Amino acid sequence: MRTIDLNFDGGEGCDDASLMPYVTTVNVACGAHAGDPTTMRATVRLAKAHGVAVFAHPSYPDREGFGRKRRTLPPAEVERLVRGQVDVLVGIAREEGVAVAGVKPHGGLYHAAASDEATARALAGAAYRISSAFVLVTSPGSLLLSAAKALGMRAAAEGFADRGYDADGSLVARGTSGALVASPDEAAAKALSLARDGIAVATDGTRIPVLVETICLHGDTPGAAANARAVRKALEEAGFALRALSGARDA
Repeated sequence: MRTIDLNFDGGEGCDDASLMPYVTTVNVACGAHAGDPTTMRATVRLAKAHGVAVFAHPSYPDREGFGRKRRTLPPAEVERLVRGQVDVLVGIAREEGVAVAGVKPHGGLYHAAASDEATARALAGAAYRISSAFVLVTSPGSLLLSAAKALGMRAAAEGFADRGYDADGSLVARGTSGALVASPDEAAAKALSLARDGIAVATDGTRIPVLVETICLHGDTPGAAANARAVRKALEEAGFALRALSGARDA
């Protein structure tokens, strides 16, 4: 049976409880763009109750801009800020009897690690120094994939069920037409195209070949819970088993 992971970004002030029943992984905001130790603990507890895997979701320190702006920082600073954020979540999760399974960067850091080799290496190195078993999640073709591989770590590419794609494979900029899906049916169709067909369909109809192991949903997308429910139902009806990512090489 084919497997796929379904992840969402949590601890960011949205209704996490409404998405947890449908996903297999939650990426927990670590305080730099959203969240604090209290919300991190609450999100970990909620994930544990639903049997959902916990990933760290570090970002550039930018609460005002929600961490979406890309920055240029020295590799040592990137490593420092990533390690600091992930270490806090790891400690909180350990107290709750949960092992953090991986790292997915957020916003500007996510995009910087995809296209800047120094940032990718720094981020992968920071994760590796905490746990070589971590899985790193990033976009198809990201430099973070190769940076993880160089360290013997597993990295997984993700697709987005609730976001629109441009013809070059990038996401349509938020705030512009086509950035967000219009309905749960559209989200389900996107997820199936990504997981089953290996295709991301751009807003202009361009078909972009992709290979993804996980599909992301956003809690701040209107109708997020309905999207998650529709996506999970469509994937299961198509014969997929929903399963969290693992650092094991044969997973």
